[in-house]
Amino acid sequence: MGIVNRRNAVIGWLVVKAGKRAAKRKAQGAVPDKRAAGGVAAGALAAVGGVLLFWKKKKSGGTDA
Repeated sequence: MGIVNRRNAVIGWLVVKAGKRAAKRKAQGAVPDKRAAGGVAAGALAAVGGVLLFWKKKKSGGTDA
């Protein structure tokens, strides 16, 4: 009898399915109901700042180390 057989494959598949369902439920419980507008704004501001910094280095020739 091998390690990988139909019974073990089905049991493993069921365990993975149950684990995904439990992880989704736990993740939904961890997220607050209302989104914080400040967090979204801070992320957008950081992204714009990163783009501008990259653009400045590209424009100046990228010789800064």
